[in-house]
Amino acid sequence: MIGDVEMSSKNSSERPLTGVFREEEIERGNDELGICGWILTALSFLIICCTFPFSLLFSIKIVQEYERAVIFRVGRLKKGGAKGPGIFFIIPCVDNYIKVDLRTVSFDVPPQEILSKDSVTVAVDAVVYFRVSNPISSVVNVEDATRSTKLLAQTTLRNVLGTKSLSEILVERENISHSIQQTLDEATDPWGVKVERVEVKDVRLPQQLQRAMAAEAEASREARAKVIAAEGEMNAARALKEASEVISESPGALQLRYLQTLQTISAEKNSTIIFPLPIDMIQQVTHKL
Repeated sequence: MIGDVEMSSKNSSERPLTGVFREEEIERGNDELGICGWILTALSFLIICCTFPFSLLFSIKIVQEYERAVIFRVGRLKKGGAKGPGIFFIIPCVDNYIKVDLRTVSFDVPPQEILSKDSVTVAVDAVVYFRVSNPISSVVNVEDATRSTKLLAQTTLRNVLGTKSLSEILVERENISHSIQQTLDEATDPWGVKVERVEVKDVRLPQQLQRAMAAEAEASREARAKVIAAEGEMNAARALKEASEVISESPGALQLRYLQTLQTISAEKNSTIIFPLPIDMIQQVTHKL
């Protein structure tokens, strides 16, 4: 028996310490229990049979619809994958199980002080939505999948936004969120975690930069307003020129326009006194001059 224990220990030591278990290692499960493992399992079954039905209180477990149970037998992952939802059976003193929640978790990334590509310091916070897609990998390949994903989200947010300029951070939020989501999803795939969505909530700028941007925007609006006013004056002058050409072609048009102006002024209730002068008299005076 000692030789079997040494052989099992030797096989375990020859296994590559990569930190990520392969599928064939997971499927092996009970095949590598060894003599001691089988003896302990048999003794546990014997105890269960002797203490039946009281042993059912310690052998039958229940997990919810949104949970899965990863079972370890004598320290080794049990073959067959995660159990649940519903009732499953374990062997006391031999089996140990860990519940894994499969629901989507939302995580608020704390505000991160980021130096952008154009050397501007901004504070950015985001929201990350993720869930456990592979319960076995989330237990075997990483110590705490949720905590590791949260820490990775913070560093990934800083790394991705550090390659963007301030204008890109303010304008291309959707593209940045998609890029962060892809980066996180690739990194957390060996952990059995699926990152579903990343949203950049807020980008806070320093007060001095906010005032500078506000002054720049105000100057830009004033410049556009002056250009629009100049274009309006030009269009008005062009329209007056065309109107004068039309009036000069017909001498009676000027008289009609003069009478229309008098009617408009007289229609208003004001104290304006109007002295109409004949157009012919004005023309004779202008010819003499």
